[in-house]
Amino acid sequence: MKDCKRAIPTLAQEQAALAWLSLLRDQPDSADQAAFSRWLQADQAHVEAYARAQVVWELSEVPARTLADEEAVALQGYLDAMNRPRRSSLRSGSGALAMAACLLLMISLGAGWQPSRWIDDLGADYVSAPGEIRTITLADQSQVTLDADSAIAVDFSRGERRVQLRRGAGFFSVTHTGEPFVVDAEKGQARVLGTQFEVRLQPHGAQVTVLSGRVGVLADKSAAQQILTAGQQVAYGEGVGQKFHAVDSEAQLAWRQGWLNYYKAPLADVVRDLGRYYPGRIVLLNNELAKRRVSGSFPSKDPQAVLSSLQGVLGFEQHQLSGHLIILR
Repeated sequence: MKDCKRAIPTLAQEQAALAWLSLLRDQPDSADQAAFSRWLQADQAHVEAYARAQVVWELSEVPARTLADEEAVALQGYLDAMNRPRRSSLRSGSGALAMAACLLLMISLGAGWQPSRWIDDLGADYVSAPGEIRTITLADQSQVTLDADSAIAVDFSRGERRVQLRRGAGFFSVTHTGEPFVVDAEKGQARVLGTQFEVRLQPHGAQVTVLSGRVGVLADKSAAQQILTAGQQVAYGEGVGQKFHAVDSEAQLAWRQGWLNYYKAPLADVVRDLGRYYPGRIVLLNNELAKRRVSGSFPSKDPQAVLSSLQGVLGFEQHQLSGHLIILR
């Protein structure tokens, strides 16, 4: 009797299946179709890998299409920044579906394919990798602790100490020298002389949290300055600042010790934070699920374990591909 045991595909076979999926959705010729048929029949694990790839495609076609468009734009920006010729083939007539499938393949290969990161890093002086918390001592002996997947550029000149937050978040312990210390993030800035505070980029602006001292926050160059003291936080975006409010700054800044704390936070925010500690992509498909509220304290070092814990409480589905793509729905 023939053995019907289910074949378990390897990482290389899953990657090959995604490559075939991309090719077959992009008007393959008869030679391509014949080669695919031979590959499929060569190993039962190939059949299983291709079936998995199709499931992932069905689950993620819409977000993959969106990601493909975003990454294509980001890649073009990176190429332009490097003064290389334009690559019109990024959005060829073959369609966004093939581009999305290619993107899924790139995601399965790891977090290296992220042109938006390349653009940030191109002008950065210090960078932290996904999952890495890094502390840097600057030339004035001030210290910056970068959250995972963050980047800053530093310019100490013209009688001013200026740091640009290009990605992620940084916790600043500023040494008093008499020279202004300014952190630029999006269109706004945080200006201090000697204090401890965090600046964190958000989808449409930035957020400043003060642990000690005083920080002046401007939503943009023409906005009125808000003065924050210990235990206060303010967010701003598109040139408009919200009213500052009191927070538990120690809990908010516990990521420095490896903990992520939430109180009635949307799951979308939690997933976004976990994405900085995961070596790939986490895609949340369900808009209603994204709005569900989460409270708790979670270790940042194991995003997969956190998602499994939340899955038990919220009851969502979780699908993982090649150790680099997690789909929640």
